[in-house]
Amino acid sequence: MNNGLCISAHCRIKDNSAALNGETVFTLEEASFTQFIKALYRDQKFEYSKFFKMDNLSKLGFAAAEILLSNADDKIMGEEVGVVLANANASLDTDVKHQESIADAKNYFPSPSVFVYTLPNIVIGEICIKHKFTGENACLISKSFDSDQLFEYTMNLFNNGKVSSCLIGWVDCYLGEYDAALFFITRNNDKKSNFESERLKSIYQIIIKIFLFARVK
Repeated sequence: MNNGLCISAHCRIKDNSAALNGETVFTLEEASFTQFIKALYRDQKFEYSKFFKMDNLSKLGFAAAEILLSNADDKIMGEEVGVVLANANASLDTDVKHQESIADAKNYFPSPSVFVYTLPNIVIGEICIKHKFTGENACLISKSFDSDQLFEYTMNLFNNGKVSSCLIGWVDCYLGEYDAALFFITRNNDKKSNFESERLKSIYQIIIKIFLFARVK
């Protein structure tokens, strides 16, 4: 089936490594998420000061989006770009921190800078603000990476004329464990379509093997 849609780029961040279109662009051995994401920011020269105010989930999604879109067409119209992200733990990583700050009635010190990130769709907002995307967006929840869910939702947006391109994928972060897999979907009738559920799943699975192979080398 040729739906005229292509996976024009994909990015993966996991296990202290980042890859763009299957090629590793950064690796940092034996580092915590905080150490890794800061090092990735500096290595890729993101130059976005608000990054350091974000929660871990937003930092992860933002970094993945920056790498994903590093070679994107400058002519992309922001109002026609959608964003569809999914994860398993919502904003629980930040929710736990917020709960800890209000658990003791005698030491009740909630932080506004933490509370503002107690919604899982904030990461979408951070990406949209940076890239001026104002198209349809959605935050989905599933137990694990669900290529069928992402494919069907994205196809619905395209089929109903809601978007002309769409950033989709998985961004999950909880208690130091993290995983981001983003895909940029564009319409290109001149090329054979490669936007399929099985293709999403295949890319998601194979990048981990690339990271493991790089470590063995």
